[in-house]
Amino acid sequence: QLQLVESGGGLVQPGGSLRLSCAASGFTLDYYAIGWFRQAPGKEREGVSCISSSGGSTNYADSVKGRFTISRDNAKNTVYLQMNSLKPEDTAVYYCVEGYYCSGYLPRPLGSWGQGTQVTVSS
Repeated sequence: QLQLVESGGGLVQPGGSLRLSCAASGFTLDYYAIGWFRQAPGKEREGVSCISSSGGSTNYADSVKGRFTISRDNAKNTVYLQMNSLKPEDTAVYYCVEGYYCSGYLPRPLGSWGQGTQVTVSS
């Protein structure tokens, strides 16, 4: 059973940084593109970033471009999302999902959703 587990969320002040991790359980990430999504209270889930299986291609939503960096360590079976210069509007539950390829900043087709990790940006 494919399972991705997100971690690394927390409370941070505006302008601060967090690094989220997406760890695979029960399968190897090597062959999958991985995308990050987020869902803020009262809003629809939105794509944030996607990284190809090799790590050679990365894409970002305009709202996070220049502030977030997606990366992967296939040896550790983990994908990361480094988030810098955080803003209150980045507050959301963040999810990672596998796909076969990135279509822009979205993995396609979408795999299964994990529990997510809460990120709160507030002073």
